[in-house]
Amino acid sequence: MLKIRWIFDSESFFFSDSFIMKKVLFICLFIIVPFIAFIIISDQRNDDLASADNKRIENQVLEIKKILAKSSRYNNKIAFFIDMKIPSGKNRFFVYDLKTDKIIDKGLVAHGSGSESGVKGKLQFSNVPNSLSTSLGRYSIGCHYNGKFGKAYKLYGLDSTNNNAFKRDIVFHYYYDVPYKEKDGYICNSYGCPMVNKRYFERIAKIIDRSESDILMSIYY
Repeated sequence: MLKIRWIFDSESFFFSDSFIMKKVLFICLFIIVPFIAFIIISDQRNDDLASADNKRIENQVLEIKKILAKSSRYNNKIAFFIDMKIPSGKNRFFVYDLKTDKIIDKGLVAHGSGSESGVKGKLQFSNVPNSLSTSLGRYSIGCHYNGKFGKAYKLYGLDSTNNNAFKRDIVFHYYYDVPYKEKDGYICNSYGCPMVNKRYFERIAKIIDRSESDILMSIYY
């Protein structure tokens, strides 16, 4: 009788232990599955952001190609694109091969201090002299000169939103405080000029100097 009772108790213990294990497994799944789902959704959001960036540059490329189709004075192989939707601490200056439709180089670029709206991540733009703001639109890159920032390139605004660029002394130049590599957060501001790191500037300068025709630059948001 005692032996039978021991067997019964052992079986009860076995089934009880099995129930506890199943319960623990269920709880673990309850915690892990939402976590995995969160990771997947986060990745999808990152992909969406990348897709949005790509969509914007694709639209700008189409606009640049329309200009090139009407005029032979501009370089039809290379163009520069600056996406002001991307935070300044991330690469947002793109060198674009118009023949292969590929980004072949990218780097950091500062925007004007006047473009700070006071709202984190939101910029404002102006074509008004002394606004210290970035102006959106297409630019033609002119000759270089040596100014207070060293070698720099004159910019000529081609749209109503940036046609004061030359008068405002908006130029493409480098500045030592602009980082070379991406970083979290934001970088320093300019007085309205597209301003890059010296090392990156030297790479871009070689492209500009080798070009037999003016290169177009599009700054967009």
